[in-house]
Amino acid sequence: MPLSDDERQFVAGARTATLATIAEDGRPRLVPICFVLDGDAILTPIDEKPKSTADPRTLARVRDVERRAEVTVLVDRWDEDWTRLAWVRVHGRAALTDDPAEHAAAIAALRAKYPQYAMHGLESRPMIRIAIEDARSWGDLSDRGRSPSPSDAGSGSSSSPGGSRPR
Repeated sequence: MPLSDDERQFVAGARTATLATIAEDGRPRLVPICFVLDGDAILTPIDEKPKSTADPRTLARVRDVERRAEVTVLVDRWDEDWTRLAWVRVHGRAALTDDPAEHAAAIAALRAKYPQYAMHGLESRPMIRIAIEDARSWGDLSDRGRSPSPSDAGSGSSSSPGGSRPR
């Protein structure tokens, strides 16, 4: 199993991540992504947010994935209270998914996680599937160490995370 239970919970609950691909010139290319975790895979859409090109299949990250499938995804939690810092770094192989059932399930999960996607035509757009091969993590990945979300404001909760260890 590439993800521990704590890593899986941390990744699944995260709102954003950073996808790293390798550009044609060998430089790393970093792109913030929305995503869902499905078993041992991360699925991220090529959505309708403004892009540099009208054809989603010509986007640099898509070209990178088609040329070299090895990618990294970083899911991190920042907080001014540095005892709450944590991250999970996932390595895997990416490809555009061509499985209609997987694509449909991912769209439903994305729309449940991100209400903004209700108005996006994700059905006709590519989806990148990252098969997780390995993961590393650092910090306290538990919810008790998480930064409060806007909906948590005023909850009065302020717990400190336990010991952290690189993995």
